[in-house]
Amino acid sequence: MEYALSQKGQVSQKGYKGLGMEGFTARWYASLTHKSIQDFKALARRVAEDLAPGNQVLEVAPGPGYFAIELAKLGSYKITGLDISRTFVEIARSNARDAGVAVKFRQGDAANMPFEDGTFDFLLCRAAFKNFTEPMRALQEMHRVLAPGGRAVIIDLRRDAPPQSVGRAVDQMHLGVVNAFLTKSCFRLMLLKRAYTRSDFERFLSETGFGPIEIREDLIGLELTLHKSA
Repeated sequence: MEYALSQKGQVSQKGYKGLGMEGFTARWYASLTHKSIQDFKALARRVAEDLAPGNQVLEVAPGPGYFAIELAKLGSYKITGLDISRTFVEIARSNARDAGVAVKFRQGDAANMPFEDGTFDFLLCRAAFKNFTEPMRALQEMHRVLAPGGRAVIIDLRRDAPPQSVGRAVDQMHLGVVNAFLTKSCFRLMLLKRAYTRSDFERFLSETGFGPIEIREDLIGLELTLHKSA
């Protein structure tokens, strides 16, 4: 993994400028991830259990918008999605219209969010944090835009996930031979190299304003729950 370190040893900026998902690549990804729509529905149900009517929700890097749209079907939440990809914003808006739900999708950078301080009650970032060029700045922005007492959840791949576990996880996606091969190659050649370990997160979260912080591990991923003090 390549990244720059601040004087305090924190991750400040990735050493690469990741390729944005636009055009054909974004549409391929949207088609691929739609095969996991039941996972998005299950996550939406789990999140909705802890939300109140009217809560302001932000999804950072929603891609095609599947989670935000499924959450909008479950309650009267005010949901916004922020993605750096123009193509993803267009796809997500179209998906929301087709689903008949009101979700605001807009283009923007996770390291410089176009929102006022304390706007959101809940924030989700799923399968995207490892791709952020400025991860520390993104964490600072997440903290800034959350209201006091708000909560952020980051779900992502962990860098030390065993290759055999990654392979089993991809096989369970039922992607077909070609897409399964492409996805496994993407994990091996790109995604695992960009991802973080639990100790990486513990190190740079220790100097953010979040607390308490909860981290759960599974075979290939991490789920972080970050609380902003009231």
